[in-house]
Amino acid sequence: ASAAARCLDDALALWRGPALADLPDRTAAARVDTLRLEAVRSRADARLRLGRAAEVVPELTELTVAHPYDESLHALLIRALRDTGRGADALAAYERARRALADGLGTDPGPGLRALHAGLLAPVPPGPVPAPHAAPTTEPPHPAHPVPLTPAVPLTPVVPIVPAAPAVPVAPDPARAGNIRPRLTSFVGREPELAALRSDLRGARLVTLTGPGGSGKTRLAEEAVAGLPQAWLVELAPLDRPEAVPGAVVSALGLRETVLKTNDLVTPQDDPLTLLVEYCAPRATLLVLDNCEHVIGAAAALAETLLTRCPGLTVLATSREPLGVPGELVRPVEPLAPDQAHRLFAERAAAVRPDGAGVLDDKEAVAEICRRLDGLPLAIELAAARLRMLTPRQIADRLDDRFRLLTAGSRTVLPRQQTLRAVVDWSWDLLDEQERTMLREASVFAGGWDLAAAEAVCSGPAAGLVGALVDKSLITATPVAAEGGGGGGMRYRMLETIHEYATERAAEVPGLRAAAEERHRAWVYALVTEADPQLRSAGQLTWIARLEAELDNIRAALDRALAAGNERASTELALGMGWFWWLRAYRWEAMEWVHRVLCLGVALDTGAPPAPVRPSSSGLTPATAPGTVDLVDALLNAPDGERGHPLHALRMDLRMLHLFLSTETEAAEAVRDERVLRYMARVQAAFADGGPHAARMPGLLWPLSSYLTNTPDDMRRVLDGAIANCRAYGGDWEVGVLLMFRTHMVVDSPGNLNGVDEDLAELRRLSHRVGDRWMRAQVCSAAGEAAMARSRPAEARAEYEEALRLAHEVGAHAETPFLLARLAETSYRSGDRTGALATLDEASEAAERHRVVDSRAFVLLLRAQLALDDGDVAGARTHCDAARAESGRGTPPPQFEAVLRGIDALVTAAERGPRYGLPPLGEALDIATEQHCSEVVTAALVDMVAEVLS
Repeated sequence: ASAAARCLDDALALWRGPALADLPDRTAAARVDTLRLEAVRSRADARLRLGRAAEVVPELTELTVAHPYDESLHALLIRALRDTGRGADALAAYERARRALADGLGTDPGPGLRALHAGLLAPVPPGPVPAPHAAPTTEPPHPAHPVPLTPAVPLTPVVPIVPAAPAVPVAPDPARAGNIRPRLTSFVGREPELAALRSDLRGARLVTLTGPGGSGKTRLAEEAVAGLPQAWLVELAPLDRPEAVPGAVVSALGLRETVLKTNDLVTPQDDPLTLLVEYCAPRATLLVLDNCEHVIGAAAALAETLLTRCPGLTVLATSREPLGVPGELVRPVEPLAPDQAHRLFAERAAAVRPDGAGVLDDKEAVAEICRRLDGLPLAIELAAARLRMLTPRQIADRLDDRFRLLTAGSRTVLPRQQTLRAVVDWSWDLLDEQERTMLREASVFAGGWDLAAAEAVCSGPAAGLVGALVDKSLITATPVAAEGGGGGGMRYRMLETIHEYATERAAEVPGLRAAAEERHRAWVYALVTEADPQLRSAGQLTWIARLEAELDNIRAALDRALAAGNERASTELALGMGWFWWLRAYRWEAMEWVHRVLCLGVALDTGAPPAPVRPSSSGLTPATAPGTVDLVDALLNAPDGERGHPLHALRMDLRMLHLFLSTETEAAEAVRDERVLRYMARVQAAFADGGPHAARMPGLLWPLSSYLTNTPDDMRRVLDGAIANCRAYGGDWEVGVLLMFRTHMVVDSPGNLNGVDEDLAELRRLSHRVGDRWMRAQVCSAAGEAAMARSRPAEARAEYEEALRLAHEVGAHAETPFLLARLAETSYRSGDRTGALATLDEASEAAERHRVVDSRAFVLLLRAQLALDDGDVAGARTHCDAARAESGRGTPPPQFEAVLRGIDALVTAAERGPRYGLPPLGEALDIATEQHCSEVVTAALVDMVAEVLS
């Protein structure tokens, strides 16, 4: 072989340009060209025998292109590729030869080529790798005189094809192995998911990434296997038939051409499954089966067959649902975390806008875009593409119409990935009719639901259909721990994009949508009705958690009832939620709902359109804007006080809840307006005669609204009568609430706390018997006030701390700033100024967070006192003025007004002298006396007078 190679090198070196180029007849030249081609073949064969395969690959590649029907050249090229470790390229070269012969001559490869192909597919026997450039120990016979080819295009080899050498293990060529293509855009985030997936692929043989369309499954899979020479990506998305799946894998591996539109097989060797098993069985291969959902059955069958017959094979699948194969490891691809979603948006923004960094200054809009698009990478990229013409705020504001907005996808991807609607359409088209109905009906839920809710609202077999849609990544399932431990359950929801799509689809079937909405309202009402009494029991935490979880559903049901003009339904829902809203500090939201429901009733009575929502007002102030409803005048002008209306009792209950909420949300001057006071009297009259309706929520609250119109003595009689009514018609909780209010009134009134100890003792018994943590916290708070009135700050501190613990436990957030301020006061009275200031800081933060107006004023009042003690007159003035402004936004009790005036007088005296401070102190004492404030308040004001005079 060595001598032959040298001789042929010398002979071919003598060749210069085209042979006999000057002769007009090319017959003689063709014979010379044939002799030269045969010499090239022989030299290549000799070099292969010498182990110099890499030298001949470029030349043979060119020759097979120039002579596509020369089987001997194809055989030499396949051998050369095989011997250089490029097995996949060798198989691809065989496929090109087979295709050329079939397309050009209508023939199959000869036995020599087929033998080579079979050798490539045969299992690799163990053994050492031969040393490079080592000549074989024996050489097959080589002809001394090659026979020239007479036909210009030979149909059969002119020299014997050398039998394939036994296959040996070779190192893969990383420059060519596999087909994972580099992407043109960066991969953002998902570092933990990448690490976990790579770990999974080392320990499992079938891993499936699941998730909704556009969640980044394909990109994550490609990134996880990037750089692995044995990794092959099989794109199943273009397939239109399940039967084409094996052929698509064969094609991706370069084993042979796959005709996707036919099922015809020529010989058993052409069976793609057989071909795949023969190829994969002896090799360590990683197949990435991408987008399996529309051919899920075929993909699952293929994966199982190959995995059971090819021990070195690993399969990584991406699909909107699991394959369902034994041993499958399912890994859902979650939406991007907020910071990763922001990074992705920023990087894609920089690609479409030269000023991309400046555009992203609107961080709030970017955060809204990423949140409302559920952190889905494709949707975020489509939104970023819109930055060519819109700002982030404009994009965020248009996301209610996201399917028309997000249409600027890459032109080079499949059509179903170019727009957000197309992505979801693809999933919708794969559903059966029952699943589509379930998705339409489930669109009436807001914020999520559990299985019991689905069974109540949806018409089909909910458990099976929800499970199917979870598997298809159209519904997400999240385990939820039960309150206080226990097994918990699953909670289901749709991503916002899927929910918007399902809502559109539901609108296509109005009757189905209306029926589902009615069942949804009935389910919400049943939940609220069952929960309401439990909120005042020892089991309240479980029910609070349930209502918190379903708040979005409750809001949706209320909104639909209002939109439909259903006054009864909306009133019942608002009343059922009243105590929850108060307890959990949703008081401003509660005011808006109650206001809307009351406006609906007035509008139905008058034929006027319902008033627009006015979040800044409870509706007690006069309505001046055109088309708005005046709730106060509507009742005052009703001839019989609406007594003849079929919903009169419900309306009065709702108006009482309205007044109760107004004490927190309405300014003091508005509540004390003469017109509003007449309105209050009209509402109170519905309950003042007592009876069962005045001994349950919210009717039992009627005495609390009368403190604005009654003296303390009158209030004591009103409360005594209301307590007696509750003892007759109510329960322990109802009696306890009114006892608690009476205790607070006694503490704040003159009389040396007469009767307070008896009420507190009964309250402790009732609150422990009922188990309501809020009531127990109120009892502790009242006991703390009583202790402070008796100058026992340590005792008061213990009570306030227990009250704070109970309030935190039940989530009564509106109580927190008051209790913290009371604790700060105990520290101040005990001489711990540092502790008082630190606790006041906590109280201020809690008051801001929970929008508790009266507590803000109380905190500022204490700060003013501390500033005066420090000699910081300017600071005291600032805090005092701020306390005055805050108190005007609520309805603080008289004792607060008296003390505030007293502190203000002290500041004035420090600023301008005693003669300017004494008159306002006199006014403060007058208020304390007229309003029957407690001896503690009066004594404090007297001490202030003495301080000014000293």
